[in-house]
Amino acid sequence: MATAPIGDDVYGEDPTINELEALASAKVGKEAGLFVASGTMGNLAAIFSHAGRGDQAIVGKDAHTFRAEAGGMSALGGVVPMPLETDFEGRMNLQEIESAIIKDDPHHAQTQLILLENSFAKKNGAPLSKAYFIDIRQIADRHGLNVHLDGARLFNATTALGIEPTELTRHVDSVTFCLSKGLCAPVGSVLCGSKPFIHQARRARKILGGGMRQAGILAAAGIIALTEMIERLPEDHAKARQLADGLSQISGIKVDLDSVRTNFVFFDLADEVMMSTTEIRNALQQEANILIDESGFRQFRAVTHYWVGMEDVQNLLSVLRYLSSKGWSS
Repeated sequence: MATAPIGDDVYGEDPTINELEALASAKVGKEAGLFVASGTMGNLAAIFSHAGRGDQAIVGKDAHTFRAEAGGMSALGGVVPMPLETDFEGRMNLQEIESAIIKDDPHHAQTQLILLENSFAKKNGAPLSKAYFIDIRQIADRHGLNVHLDGARLFNATTALGIEPTELTRHVDSVTFCLSKGLCAPVGSVLCGSKPFIHQARRARKILGGGMRQAGILAAAGIIALTEMIERLPEDHAKARQLADGLSQISGIKVDLDSVRTNFVFFDLADEVMMSTTEIRNALQQEANILIDESGFRQFRAVTHYWVGMEDVQNLLSVLRYLSSKGWSS
């Protein structure tokens, strides 16, 4: 990062960013890429480039673009979300998607966009299959719609599925993926699509305050992320599996082993556990300096990555076993 060649990216003059964007777009089979500060910025830039004010975007009700981006598509872009239920993997029902599409009715927002996510964070990091993407593409083509993929953890999904990223991304018009999650860079995401789309998205990025200058120092880490970190993702999945297996053997903890397919592990407290999630979270921090995320009522979310080693997994399990042996008493 310290020795990266740099220039002014707003003018397209940063060679390291240009290299990252070309590498990223090639990875997902698209014509061009755009370096952005975050996945949220990339998703919003994509939405604003595909749809205008008063247009509708069909989205899963627990998808990141709907639930965790501060309502940005509506607040900043005037795009109206049409949230649909999702199944255990995060898939919207195909018939419900068809029924929600509105193209020529003056009473309603016109549908322009379908938003997907893979892996699907709120459904245990589930990897959505190629068949689902093919089905979505067919619907979009029948109705003249665009499809955007929030692929924050795209490479986790394709690693779990045992396929190349292009086997999914060829069925979408644009895709955003994170460099700073499983791929370990300190910051940044890349939005990829056709050259005309990226030209429009560059303007949307500027509106969002994302025009960066000598940001090649960040892009240099992104290049390492794409060239060295994808191949090691199975290690993170193995750590998640080890964690889930260990949790399943602790009295008072419930975990669905079948749902652990990438690097996400959701686990719940059984009814007999009297401690609250907040009390357990505080105990973990005090006993072993472990920080963990409360994901819902009596539920935790653990995500394995490069900076979490097998010894860290064992440390978490050890403290939870200790709490269990004490009868989960605070």
